[in-house]
Parts: sequence; C-alpha cells; structure tokens
Amino acid sequence: MDETRPTAARPDPPARARTRRVPATGRAPTRHRSVPPAGAAIVALCFVGVLVAVAVGAWHRAGGADSGDVAGGPRGGLATVVRIVDGDTLVVDIDGREERVRLIGIDTPESVAHDRPVECYGAEASAELARLVAPGTTVRLERDLEARDTYGRLLAYLHRTDDDLFVNEALVAGGFAEAREYPPNTAHAPRLAAAERAARTAGAGLWGACGSADVPIGPPPGAAEGLRRGSSSPPGLRVALSPTGSVASRARPRRPRSRW
Repeated sequence: MDETRPTAARPDPPARARTRRVPATGRAPTRHRSVPPAGAAIVALCFVGVLVAVAVGAWHRAGGADSGDVAGGPRGGLATVVRIVDGDTLVVDIDGREERVRLIGIDTPESVAHDRPVECYGAEASAELARLVAPGTTVRLERDLEARDTYGRLLAYLHRTDDDLFVNEALVAGGFAEAREYPPNTAHAPRLAAAERAARTAGAGLWGACGSADVPIGPPPGAAEGLRRGSSSPPGLRVALSPTGSVASRARPRRPRSRW
C-alpha cells in the first residue's frame, strides 16, 4: 500500500512594495490638492468684489445714473426749483426734501454773503438765474466726482428739462459768471472755459460792465448796521457812512477766492 506523502504548502509570494515612479528629473510628482468648497466661495466673492469696485468707479467717472444715493446725497436726477439764493446757488426739491445746490465749474459775483463785499454784477447774476430756472421749474442735476462741498451743498451741473438748456454754460456765455475749475469736478471745464472766452471777447455782461470779475462795489449785506454799532469794516475794504447814513466804499484789489 503506497503511502502518499503530504505535500508541504507553498508560502504565498511576498507582496510587492508599492513604489512611486520618479520622473527623470529626480523630483517626486506634486500632488494637487483640491480647494475646499469654503475656500472656493471666498475666492469667488473676492473676484466679484473687485468687479463691482471697478464698475462703480467707472459709473462715478461717467457721471452716475439719473437716480440713486451715494455718500453725501443723491447723485443726480430730477428736481424742482424752490428758490434762488444767488447767481450760482439755488434750493431745489428732490423727492420732498429740500437741498441747497452749488453749480459746479462757475463762479458768479457775490451778492448775499455776509462776510464778503457785494460785487459788481452780483444782483444781475442772481436775476438771470431766476429767469432761466424760476421757482417751479423742473431741472435735471448732473453730478461730478464729489457729492458735496465743504458747506454741505450738493454740487451739480444744472439742465433745464424742457429744452435741456445747460444752465451753468448759459450763465458763463451771457457774462453773468466766470468759468472756474474746482478739481476734481472738472467734467465740463473745457466747455465752460470756451464760453468764457467768447463772453470776454464780446464784452458780455460783467466783462463789459465791470471790466473784470470780483470787483467789489459795496460792503457785505448788513455792514451799514454793523458800522452804526461801531464794528470795523471787512479786511481790504474801506467803508464810510455818508451824512445821510448810506454806505460808500472804495474798491480793493482782487481778493483770493475760497474753494467754493
């Protein structure tokens, strides 16, 4: 009887150790980690924020939309004239709220400032603005880069809606105002400067009547009452009371102008 010898079990071959293939450069390949969802959202938000900032900057440089708010007040739109303050300042109604508006890019002779002498053609400039945009007139406000001046007034170019008359330019062209740049609000500076050159050449308005801008013809409003009480006259202006109590003044050299 043959005996069958048990066959010894063959051991399993050893498992191969996994090795990374190293490229010819000798550097191990870099593993690219995927950005977690939260990180991707942050990156997307930052990108959108940059796009919005660029768009807003371009919108501001273009003069803004017809309506909307920015820091300091409405950027532009329709308004109704309430009253005239002087040749380059008026009060308008915007959606039931009164705002004082300073016209940009021009300067008219003083007529109502309590700390500045009355200047030649100041009353005429105020009357002309009242003629162009009488109370009740609907106007369109066009804004520049700055919303307000240091006095809190809205800064705007004024357009009459019924015929789109550019009021700032009309005042300069008629010799009721001089063109004056107040950076950075200079969107229409070349146009206004051209209107002033034409008015000077033609001797229109103050250029023919006064010889130049900023010619004082009297003390600030209320100065006569102040003199009766013993107060002094404004610097640079010699003021005296006549026997009848009226005020006489002597012109002084052209005064330096404040920003607005």
